[in-house]
Order: sequence, then C-alpha cells, then structure tokens
Amino acid sequence: MIAASIVAYHIRFTWLRSVYPIPVLDHPTYATHAVPFLISTPLLIISAVCTGLYRARRDQRFFYEAIAILKAAILGLLLTISAVYLLRDQLYLGRNLSRVQYITYGVTVCSMLLAWRFAFRTGLRYLRSSGWNLRHVAVIGTGRLGQIVVTTLRRNSWTGIKPLFMVSHHDSASRETLLGLPVRGGLNDLESLLESSDLTGVVIALPADMGGQLPDLIARLERFPLDVRIVPDMNPRHFPINTTVSELDGMPVLSLRESPLSGWGRITKRAVDVIGALIALIIFALPMLFIAVITRLSGSGPVIFRQERMSLNGQRFNIYKFRTMKHVDAEIQALRDAGKGEDAWTNKNDVRVTRFGRLLRRTSLDELPQLFNVLIGEMSLVGPRPERPELITRFREDWRGYMLRQNVKAGITGWAQVNGLRGRTSLRKRLQYDLFYIRNWSLTFDLRILGLTLLRGFMHPNAN
Repeated sequence: MIAASIVAYHIRFTWLRSVYPIPVLDHPTYATHAVPFLISTPLLIISAVCTGLYRARRDQRFFYEAIAILKAAILGLLLTISAVYLLRDQLYLGRNLSRVQYITYGVTVCSMLLAWRFAFRTGLRYLRSSGWNLRHVAVIGTGRLGQIVVTTLRRNSWTGIKPLFMVSHHDSASRETLLGLPVRGGLNDLESLLESSDLTGVVIALPADMGGQLPDLIARLERFPLDVRIVPDMNPRHFPINTTVSELDGMPVLSLRESPLSGWGRITKRAVDVIGALIALIIFALPMLFIAVITRLSGSGPVIFRQERMSLNGQRFNIYKFRTMKHVDAEIQALRDAGKGEDAWTNKNDVRVTRFGRLLRRTSLDELPQLFNVLIGEMSLVGPRPERPELITRFREDWRGYMLRQNVKAGITGWAQVNGLRGRTSLRKRLQYDLFYIRNWSLTFDLRILGLTLLRGFMHPNAN
C-alpha cells in the first residue's frame, strides 16, 4: 500500500500530467499528495478481511482470488476517500486531492495486489509441483469416483494436495494397489490406518449407493484431527447448508470440515502470537524473575514444571508452568489423580500446593512461562486449552466432536476461559465454547478475546 501511494503519485504528476493538467494553485508534493494515502493501509487490510481475501485458496483458481482483490480494492478506496475527507482539516492532509488521483491510486493498488498475489501463488504452485508445501491425504473410496479424485489431484499438483494411499469403500480391500497408489485396507481398518499414518486430511469419495453410510463414516472421522473433504457422487443440495462447495478442474469438492487456520489466516495469527508474546515477556520480565526466586525457595525441585500436552493435529509438546506444589513428585501424583476421572481435577485446598503456588494459580501467573511455548510455535496466545494425551484419548470416545479442538493450536487463553469456564467447570460447556471459537475464528475474534482477558484480569474464582 505504501509503494502504491508513491507509484500513484508519479503516475498522476509525471505520466498523466499532459493529459490531466495540474491546477495553477496546486503544488503537489509527497507530503500533500502521497502521504494522505498512507491512511489506506489499515483500511485496505480491513477490507481484505471483510471480502475474504485472506481465506485459504489452495484448491481454487486465481480467478476467485482476483475477484476478492477487486472487491477489497474498491471497498478500501471508498473508506480511504471517507477517511481523508473527515480528517483533512484536523491533519491538514488531502485538501487538494482530485478524483483523478483517487482513481489512479485505486487502479494502482488493485494492479499491484493482483501482481503480487499472482506471483506469490505462482511461486507456491511451483514449490508444490516440486514436492514442497504438500498436504498428504487418504482417499476413501476405490470405485469410479475415488479414481477420478486421485487422477484430478495428480493433474492439479499445484494445489499441493497429494494422495498418499487409498482406502477401499468395502469392509476389506480386494486389491493391493490402484492407479499406482497402495490400497491399505477397507473401512474396517480405517481407524488403525489413520492412527498409524502422517496425514493432514482425508477425501471421501463413496459411490452414490453408499450415501447412507456417510453419516456413520463422518462420525468415525470426528475422532481424528484431520481436514475432511467430500467429493459427492450426487446433487450437492442434499448436504447440510453450512458446508462449502468448491470446484477443482470441473470436479465439485464439498468441504465438510476444514481447519480455519490455513493460508493467510495462519500467517496473521502467528504474527500476532509472536508480537504479543514478545511484548508480554518484556512487561512480565521482572515479575517472572521474582516468581522464579520465590518458587525456588518454596520447595524442592525445578522452578519450571513441564507437562505433556497435545495441540494442533494431535502433536505432543511439553507445556511450561511455574511449579506450584512443594516438590515435583506432588505435581506428578496430581496429574495421576486427575487422570482417574473427570471430577478429579486438582482441589482448591490441596495440601500439596504451596501458599505461594495457590496465589499463582488463583491469578494464573503460573502460566506465564507458556509465552515461551507461544514463541517457539507450540501454542498460540488464543485457542482451546491444551489437554493431556490420556484425557484426550478418553474424551474423544465420550464426547462427540471433541477432536475438532485439535484443528487449531492450543492457547494460553480462549473463548471458554474469558467466559468463566475454567477449573472444575462443565466439560460439555467448555467444548461448546471451544467449537464455537473454531467455527467462527477470525483475527478480530482473537483480538477480542485478548482484550477481554486483559479487561477481566487474570483472577477467577474457578481457577485452582
């Protein structure tokens, strides 16, 4: 946007000067005729978000992205005109801007965005065609439709979606290979195949006469943190209204469930995480040093306690927390107790917790070291709270849709937490709030949650 304001200035007052003469009283400079357009930078970003420009478009043609760019440029230009008009007296900017320069700037921004996104997409397509930035999927269905899916994905390697193997739509596989891909089993083997494979998603391509088995298949897939796409062998109007339909080389693809954090969404969220974590570490550096000293004096064992948790796509990592119990063995025993049942969470009056540790838990200051988890990319500032692997193994059997939480990175704070669902609160309620966050994720939603976290403070009666 900054480059566009400079380029538009030179186009208007160098190349178009003879076509559209400059008024005698108008003496254009960068300060009067280029700087005012800098206000368009945040406005264009907002417009791009509103028009869906930052949505993942891995399996869509550039045409649809170009339409989103055009909409964003028009909306951004209208907002810029309004902002410059409202602020020109206060900031002494833009008083002599003409319609010609506004149009020149709008065309320049749109052209540069189109050129940039086209070049970026071309580069990504080249990398994906060369075997980089791939997403490996399993194709469920070995009939005519399944073979069409494999052939189409191979023909459109620019998407980066690569079929790794096929699963027969029968209970067991009657052949070992198909179209050069291994057929690793049938529907009876589905869970074991997905457990043992490194996949990011599955593509369901069942024959039309097996449509009745689709709900059961979807329910089985809910136990795994995978993107789920459906290529229907029937009219798409038979599917739920909240699904999205896209097209790949003439083949309709139904996205039943897809991680919201892909493409530009993942990039912007990661940028907010890094910047926010760095700012928080600077602010809390001295308090964290003070907490570390008191924790070291309050009992035996390390200052930082590590617990194994699960985050995006079921990846395991060690979460960092200040030790709040008298020694490490007490922390480990507390985890074992909590793993015995849903109601076995740490008690508020647990005698193993130190007096200072109880204060840390009540104020959530024991979680400050998780800022380092955010910096190294294991967690996010905002997201569902991470759970222990043994609890996830049980909860995914007992709670339908629980594994959808694994479609995003675990967070230090989240929609459930700012609504008071912490500690010994309803798991069902927490799951509902987490799923609402995932289905409605946006960058503004994240900023809202962070704002509520600061506004309502770190203390909560349910924290223990």
